[in-house]
Amino acid sequence: MAAVGASAQNITAAGATFPYPIYNKWFTEYNQLHPNIKINYQSIGSGGGIKQVSEGTVDFGASDGPMNDQQLAEAKVKVMHIPTVLGADVPVYNIPGVSKDLNFTGDEIADIYLGKITKWNDARLAKDNPGANLPDRAILPVYRSDGSGTTYIFTDYLSKVSPEWASRVGKGTSVKWPAGIGAKGNEGVAGMVRQAPYSFGYVELIYALQNKMAYGTVQNAAGKYLQGSPAGVTAAAAAAAKTMPADYRVSITNAPGAASYPISSFTWLLIPTHFNDPAKAAAVKGFLTWMLDRGESEATSMGYAPLPAQVQTMVRHTIATIK
Repeated sequence: MAAVGASAQNITAAGATFPYPIYNKWFTEYNQLHPNIKINYQSIGSGGGIKQVSEGTVDFGASDGPMNDQQLAEAKVKVMHIPTVLGADVPVYNIPGVSKDLNFTGDEIADIYLGKITKWNDARLAKDNPGANLPDRAILPVYRSDGSGTTYIFTDYLSKVSPEWASRVGKGTSVKWPAGIGAKGNEGVAGMVRQAPYSFGYVELIYALQNKMAYGTVQNAAGKYLQGSPAGVTAAAAAAAKTMPADYRVSITNAPGAASYPISSFTWLLIPTHFNDPAKAAAVKGFLTWMLDRGESEATSMGYAPLPAQVQTMVRHTIATIK
């Protein structure tokens, strides 16, 4: 495969930790194919990615929570959303002596973070988990302390399933948490839950798999308890793919369908519509095209779901508009 552009290109990018494992793999593989193109990605959280691309301090950003209209209007550069893969937030926990996969409803998860469910042997949790021998111990909720797309997905879901959450806390990359302790990055939350007995948190699926953590099932909109998986995420995306808006800013949390995992989301690269350097624009377009041609096939093996075929077709047309 021929290298894109003759000159060496050092491309800077920053943002979401949710897709970092697959982005790191992609950027490394692309550099091996095109040694003159190096993409340096800082996994700093979606809030940081939005801020840096908006200020023009990186060549592109990454976020799991789409930029809102105000953020797009205030950005110093015009930005487009390019969906890359889909992933799942999963509830993780550390309960000594309990290895069973636990069941959670959306309102139970909300009430843990609202400070209304405070003990592991709470009657509601015990009812949904017969035979789990839940201990009479205080739950330590762990949340993201940094601006986070993983948090955006999680709070977007909680806002749909808990009216009290929607009115008291709401959704966002950063929210005011009623209860718990903060940790930085998916890595930080995973580390805190692993270290702290009786803790509870939320991470992107790949971090639970990589850290060999217990993660629970979540009741979906059809009343089924499902574990996060690429298949469940794909099912959640199916309906959205048919009605995908032109700017790709769409929520698929609590999606309908018995097979849909409820805390699922697209994740996006935040790409300027215009680059001052034509060679850099060509390099970014080359990578994005390779991502569709080759990268998507690696998603499932890493705990993500590839873009639906019809969305990939849309994205190819959008990539062509980058100048």
